[in-house]
Amino acid sequence: MSRFLPLLLVQAPARQPGDAAALDGFEHEIATYLSDFGPDFSQARMVVYPELHLCSAEGTPEERTAQLEAAAEPMSGPRIQRLGYIARKLGIWLLPGTVCERGEDGHLYNTAPVFSPEGELVAAYRKCFPWRPFEPYRPGSEFVVFDVPGVARVGLAVCYDIWFPEVSRQLAWMGAEVIINQAATTTCDRTQEQVLVRATSIFNQVYVVSANMAEPAGMGQSLIVDPEGHVRTAMPGATAGILTDVLNLSEVERVRTFGTAGLNRMWSQFRADDPVLELPMYEGRLDPKKMS
Repeated sequence: MSRFLPLLLVQAPARQPGDAAALDGFEHEIATYLSDFGPDFSQARMVVYPELHLCSAEGTPEERTAQLEAAAEPMSGPRIQRLGYIARKLGIWLLPGTVCERGEDGHLYNTAPVFSPEGELVAAYRKCFPWRPFEPYRPGSEFVVFDVPGVARVGLAVCYDIWFPEVSRQLAWMGAEVIINQAATTTCDRTQEQVLVRATSIFNQVYVVSANMAEPAGMGQSLIVDPEGHVRTAMPGATAGILTDVLNLSEVERVRTFGTAGLNRMWSQFRADDPVLELPMYEGRLDPKKMS
């Protein structure tokens, strides 16, 4: 049976942190986008925004840190509660972009929340690889996946995480069939990131959704890539806009069963009697008995 995930990716400029009125505008924007597509756009739709869309900061490093300190809230705070309300009101899976979280330990985290159509906070991923020295956040220490029931398991990665293949491989090992990478890339290496997005899809045989910030600060060029590394749809530049797609998760099963280009089946490569491959860099190992 086919499993479909209708997706709306918003390539947008960052918003300054604000009060409830600012989130009113955010809610109105999403409602407007959805109404443009009419009621035939599936009720199981998912809306994805770029990294730090609701929690941007400007100025010197000191000024940015001060702004983020002022904008930080715990995951039980009013911002999260309002975002859950928006998801419930619109009946969508909402990934509003990462937010500046005040952790229970007092540190700042760059955290990606996910809300179900019922308004429940179903996942919250703290970015494991902040882009240093620019970002003042403490690194997260856990990988996060969540389920869209009956459709897909989705893994979360944020911006610079895409440069570390260990992140996506761990998410795929945890069962992710789609990896969503929310980014706020403002630098000329967006070209390389697009290559990394495609490579991530190929060596994990997963869909990758990369939502980047729009101009004036962001480089845009958001894209959605299938499990064989083919670009399904992309924004050619940095202007604000939206991408829509319907991911067929049966394609992940097809590619993993018959191989990329009908050839390479990495997830069934190992045999139970293969030797254990030690990974001293990680103080771990690759055990074929656990890969099948």
